[in-house]
Amino acid sequence: MTNEKSYPNMEAQRATGDWNPMWDLLKELDPDYLEAFLGFRAVPQRKGPLEQKYKEMIFIAINAATTHLHGPGVRRHIKNALRAGATKEEILEVIQLTTIMGIHSMTLAAPILQEEVERFANGA
Repeated sequence: MTNEKSYPNMEAQRATGDWNPMWDLLKELDPDYLEAFLGFRAVPQRKGPLEQKYKEMIFIAINAATTHLHGPGVRRHIKNALRAGATKEEILEVIQLTTIMGIHSMTLAAPILQEEVERFANGA
């Protein structure tokens, strides 16, 4: 009998071939946390009406978003999306739609810039 603890969510995730190398570090630091995270993360992967290619395209958008910019995740999920039947054109459109988030920097900052320039010009 072995004293080694079982981690079925980690094993299931590795079996998919979609393993983030960062998870190796998390496993070393806190395997119970990683096990719980992967279980939580897997719920929409195991259930739900979306086809796998759409799930992968959502992951692409999340990883490519200006607030995340995680290149390895973008690459991994593009590969997964292609394997799930997504076309180059569909993936490109997801990336194009994701870039819309960047405009919010301008819509937030430009009016503030205008207000502050006007205050500065008025001696405030």
